[in-house]
Amino acid sequence: MMTDPIADLLNRIRNALRARKPSVEVSGSRIKVDIVEILKEEGFIADYEVIPGAPPKSTLRVVLKYGSDGEDVITQMKRESKPSCRRYLKADQVPRVLGGMGICILSTPKGILSDRRARKEHVGGELICSIW
Repeated sequence: MMTDPIADLLNRIRNALRARKPSVEVSGSRIKVDIVEILKEEGFIADYEVIPGAPPKSTLRVVLKYGSDGEDVITQMKRESKPSCRRYLKADQVPRVLGGMGICILSTPKGILSDRRARKEHVGGELICSIW
């Protein structure tokens, strides 16, 4: 039994980037799809696809993105709020990662949002991860 599926998603992406894989597959869930949607919008991954399976199982295929010289687009991924230690932020406490070069992903009452969108909508919530 997996205790932290979000950390598993981040680790699988990190390991696939280090191995120079073109894509990685993970078990699907709504929150994972929301997270990779934000990664796609922010330009950290090329694309993603939800592959339906026998209910309730689905697979999420994440197509990774590399720079023009083959360098990693994602240099670091950090799981901030863990099941053992949750980290909640108010709207005015949402951090800027590397002066705006990276992103934070938050779980808010308005859904899973990037730090820029959370600041724009003036909402806080649980800080899921930081990516740069």
